Amino acid sequence: MKAIPLPASDGQPAKDGPSLTPAEIVRQLDRYIVGQDKAKKAVAIALRNRWRRSKVEGDIREEILPNNIILIGPTGVGKTEIARRLARLAQAPFVKVEASKFTEVGYVGRDVDSMVRDLMEIGVGIVKAERTEKVMSRAEELAEERLLDILLPRPRAKDEDKDRTRASREKLREKLLAGELDKRIVEVSATSQHTPLSDMLSHLGGGDEMTLELQDMIGANVPKKTRRRKLSVGEARRVLVQEEAQKLVDMDDVIAEARRRTEEHGIIFIDEIDKIVAVDSPGQSPDVSRGGVQRDLLPVVEGSSVLTKYGMVRTDHVLFIAAGAFHKVKPADMIPELQGRFPIRVTLQSLAGAEFKRILTEPENSLLRQYSALVATEDVELEFEDAAVDEIAAIAASVNEQTENIGARRLHTVMTALLEDILFRLPDTETDHITITADLVKDKLKDIAESKDLSRYML
Repeated sequence: MKAIPLPASDGQPAKDGPSLTPAEIVRQLDRYIVGQDKAKKAVAIALRNRWRRSKVEGDIREEILPNNIILIGPTGVGKTEIARRLARLAQAPFVKVEASKFTEVGYVGRDVDSMVRDLMEIGVGIVKAERTEKVMSRAEELAEERLLDILLPRPRAKDEDKDRTRASREKLREKLLAGELDKRIVEVSATSQHTPLSDMLSHLGGGDEMTLELQDMIGANVPKKTRRRKLSVGEARRVLVQEEAQKLVDMDDVIAEARRRTEEHGIIFIDEIDKIVAVDSPGQSPDVSRGGVQRDLLPVVEGSSVLTKYGMVRTDHVLFIAAGAFHKVKPADMIPELQGRFPIRVTLQSLAGAEFKRILTEPENSLLRQYSALVATEDVELEFEDAAVDEIAAIAASVNEQTENIGARRLHTVMTALLEDILFRLPDTETDHITITADLVKDKLKDIAESKDLSRYML
């Protein structure tokens, strides 16, 4: 096998995510995920339906609700990766949460509403970044003028002095743009993003919901202080550009657009949803906490208004994708009302040696390409023989069978063990080409393959 070619640097789909057809969505997912065609088809239809609904006119549009999905399958088969790649294609706010971290309100844990607040926060970040990009050229111009004012203050004298200063200013501008002044130290006035009280809350309050809300409230109402800082011209320019860009961005418009995108196109991925399903064991009372989480989750999935620091956010049209292994329980063990909010259920297949080989070689972000890219930074080419790839896949599958099956994640363990010594000695090597052979794989992974040293490589 020749050295694995690195993927193109752009890696962008040919068309904008929201306008992709289901077939095109599946093809995009195929670039990163091996197999699981049923799951890809289900999420592709769900994503396309978001676009279709946006084109519907009249009152019927509000009646079209998303078909939420449950992905069922063991760990490491691609459930999370499918949701993550889908969010990138959708170009929509996306948040991943673990259901096991939530508990019924009143217990220790996170309020289920926090995932909607997180989703809105991500939406604001996306829109703000877009708006900032649009005003960046103007922000650079304003920052440039501020720097020139610092380097050469504008005169208040006669017109002829102003003319001379203007000429000097243009020469200084040329040097500034050429980077000739980047190391000069200047003193600039910059707005502080923190207040003593908010910093104190940050240290005392930890990261709980109430503390974060209080910090945001203080930050919004306490005037920002300006302080003078001595920076190089290059660093000062970066600081001033960001400050000017923030002034040019209309945050009210950002929040309004972010709320629209979050409500209409947001995606929440709830992982480990099977962990909040109570196991019905003889002689044991029902798990109140797990049942409570389901009841708390129900109104959010059904559609409700959640209070965020940006105002109320409705979840009626947010797409929920849940996932779980469902080893000891099944989706039918969830409370009936919650079951009804996830009408589409897709079972993902377990992975074996053949799939492992495809995972190692086919995706654009495959492990072989990742390690080839890392090794290339040391001016060394890494090559894997076909037989070596077969051996890596076989060992990963064998270890999964002998111990806990963690799916494709086992490949990370095996590859780390295989290349550990090579990566350690790489900076001191004199070769410009390394070939991984089947014999080398067998020798390096002998202990793992024979289950003599599995404890070191367990995840």
